[in-house]
Parts: sequence; C-alpha cells; structure tokens
Amino acid sequence: MYKLTTSFKTLITFILSSLLLTGNPLPSTDKKPNILFIFADDQRADALGCAGNPYIQTPVIDQLAQEGVRFTRAYVMGGHHGAICMPSRAMLMSGKSLFNVYDKLDGVYTMPQHFAKHGYTTFGTGKWHNGGQTFEASFQLGKDVFLGGMSDHFKVPVRDLDENGKLGEPTFKQYSTDVFTDAAIQFLSHHTQTNPKKPFFCYVAYTVPHDPRSPHPDYLSTYPDGTIPIPGNYKPLPDFDHGDLTVRDEHLTDWPRSTKDIQASWSDYFALITHMDTQIDRIIQTLKSTGQYENTIIVYAADNGLAMGSHGLLGKQNLYEHSMKVPFIIAGPGIPKNEVSHAFIYLYDLFPTLATLSGLPLPPQVDGMDHSAVVKGNKQSLRASMFNAYRHTIRSVRTDEWKLILYPERDYTQVFNLKKDPLELHNLAGKSEYAAKEAELMALLKKWQKETHDTVTLTAAQILPMDYDPSSFQRKPDVHQPEYILNRYFRNND
Repeated sequence: MYKLTTSFKTLITFILSSLLLTGNPLPSTDKKPNILFIFADDQRADALGCAGNPYIQTPVIDQLAQEGVRFTRAYVMGGHHGAICMPSRAMLMSGKSLFNVYDKLDGVYTMPQHFAKHGYTTFGTGKWHNGGQTFEASFQLGKDVFLGGMSDHFKVPVRDLDENGKLGEPTFKQYSTDVFTDAAIQFLSHHTQTNPKKPFFCYVAYTVPHDPRSPHPDYLSTYPDGTIPIPGNYKPLPDFDHGDLTVRDEHLTDWPRSTKDIQASWSDYFALITHMDTQIDRIIQTLKSTGQYENTIIVYAADNGLAMGSHGLLGKQNLYEHSMKVPFIIAGPGIPKNEVSHAFIYLYDLFPTLATLSGLPLPPQVDGMDHSAVVKGNKQSLRASMFNAYRHTIRSVRTDEWKLILYPERDYTQVFNLKKDPLELHNLAGKSEYAAKEAELMALLKKWQKETHDTVTLTAAQILPMDYDPSSFQRKPDVHQPEYILNRYFRNND
C-alpha cells in the first residue's frame, strides 16, 4: 500500500511539474460561464417582437429577452466607409472605438483571444469581415467561416479552420442560416462530449437579414406582400443629398421608393429574421440537451441597423436612429430576468462587460466601458450621451432627449427632440427658440470629438450642394443577387 501511494504521489508531482513547465493553465475548480455570442447582420433594433414590433415573429429571441436584459439604446459607433459591418465588427472584437481601430484587426488583441488566454475553448462560424489571418489569430476552432461582406445565401462560400489553425479553401453550401447553425450545434455537441468541464466561447455570426433579401423557400409566404406597414418616417426620396446616395445599398429598389417595393422589402427582411429565430432555437435546445444552458451567457446583437425606406433611404450609411441603433439582449447565470435597460451602450463595450461577467480580468487597452454593473441592475447607466460618426461626412451626438446631426460638407445641421419626435422628422435647427439647445449639443459633439480622437473639421473647406437628381442614378445589381431578387426588384414585374 505504501509503494502504491508513493507511486501515485510521484505521478501527480510529475503531472503538475509538467503543466507548470509547459505553461499550460491548471484546470479551475470554479466552472466559468460559457459564452454563446449570436450576431445578426443589418438588423434594426425595432425588428423584434420584444422591441414592441407587432408584425414580426421572433418568439425565441423574445423569450431570451424575458430570461435576461434587453437594452433599448445599444449603438454601433459608426463607420469609416459604406461597409459599416467591417468597423462595427472590428470595434466589437477589439473593444476599441471607431478612431482607435480600423478593419482588419492585424496585431490587435481580440475578445476570443482574451477568453482563450483564460482557459476557454474558442469557436467561430459565420461571417468574419475582418481578414482571414485575424480569424486564425483569434479562434482556436472554426467551421463554415465566411470571409466577406455578403453573398448569395444559397451559395455561401465557407472555410474550415484546419488542425494547423489555418483556413482552408472555400466550399459552397446552402442555406447560409442553416449552415452556420449546423456548425455551431456540431461544435457544442462535440465540446460537451470531449471536454465538458472546460468553458467555451462560441461566436455565431449570421449573414441575415443582410441582403440579398432572398428568404429560404420555407419562409417565402410567412409575410405576404402588403401586410407589413411602411415605416412611420418613410419617404419616397431623401430630403437632401447627404453624400452617399449612390452607395450600393441605396440601389436595391428603384427611385423614388414605391410603397410596394418597401413593403415587399420588409416582407423579405422579416422572413429572413424569423428563419434565423427558428435556427437560434436549435442552438439553444442543443445547449439544454447537453446540460450547458444553465451555465451559458447568451448574447444576441447585430452589427448595425438599416433604413429600409425610412427617410427615403435603404442602407446604413447615415446617422439616423434606425441605422445606428442595434438590438442587444444578454441572458444567463447571474443576470436578472425580464429586465429592460435604457442605458446608452456601444457594441465595443461588450468585450470588457463579458470579461467581468465571466470572472476574467479586464482586457488591456480597451476603450469600451464595463457595463456589468448595469447588466446586473446595480447601476442605471454609465454614459449621459452618445457620439456617432460616418466617414468624414456626418457626425451626431444625442442625449436622453435631444439629438444633433451635422453634415460638414453640406454645412447643414439637424436638431431633433427625440422624446417628442422619435422618428426624427421635424428639424429644429436654426430656430431661435432652440438656439441655446443647439449650441449646447454642438459643444457636446466637439467634446466627444476630442475624447475619441476624431479630427474631422466640422465645416468643410468646400461646401457641396444638397440638391440631387434621382433620375440620373443608374441601378445595377451586384453579382450576389439571385434570380428571386432580380425578378422582384430589378426587372419590370408589373
């Protein structure tokens, strides 16, 4: 018996010594929460049932909101160019603000790297628009990874991360929403079987409801044309040229925007989201069947909003609320249930927030603010205002009640009272009774510029005209648009 005990002790001593010498962390006695991060593409904050939208069917996401906290004022900070999703995802993954990070994340410390450093298995699937090498540097495991901004949902090119940590050649699969869901489920099931005691960070980045708005055939009749009302701030044409009226997104329907096309777009948009909702349910059911649900923090968010006919626009290349505000729900162990927070929060705040909620040290050199106390209900808010920026052409600042949007190249200002005018329809700028408020907001915007290292001059050297001629715009579909979209929006189908 003595010899057996001694041998056993010697074996344990050898294992411990080997772990210490190789630098591999010892397994923790306290099980950290898993992270399931679900990220939608181009989803407006109001395109959810739990956000008060009576027309869309999102029962799974709505239930997630009941089991956690839903933020009503979550924002992407903006973008350096028309593909807002690139800087948005770079900010999310780095915890850095718009003017401190760009697109590719080369050499930038990322959220999955932080979780991996502290003992997590990290896995990613779906859209990664920040460079293949940065995905390889960020994740330990990856399957069905889409490197790009958009694709035909029925022919999505995806790659797998091999045993050497390198992404392979693309293969084409369909349908994107199902493909990414299957990859996540496969990871969760395999992880439970092979390493159930180790926490995971699972990132699922869908490519819907980004266009092409071509729903899965099973969902084509979910929202018949004409049944979805047009937005309350719908306009057939924008009031003025803000500098990006000819960006690709703005040519997805004809000029002027017909109510028929806008309603059809909303039907397709909602169908994409409802399909995604059913697939998210499959992932959640996998968590439950594998016994991981109760110890998993689930985040649901999106990279940016979308105009979809609001203000005569279609895309996200503007700073109206519909394009900058995003859905954000968080649920899981230690998080209050069925709560709604009106605190201002950026997407890049999620990196430090999730780190704290998971019991990890705060990541180094991030701009994001740890909102864990707000999530848990111990604080009401951390910010009194929000700042947004798009290229060198638009800047905005908002408080609880007021918002100012500035167009430096047009020397034009908008001021809205969001309490009375949430749809941003009545411009109060230049009116004497609001002059003091306008000056106050302008001073706040300049303060934000200084704090965020934004160097854009608020009045451009050359002022451009606000008038435009929509009849001169030439529409041309991109290569990713399938026949369904070509027939519906680009060919004469009267």
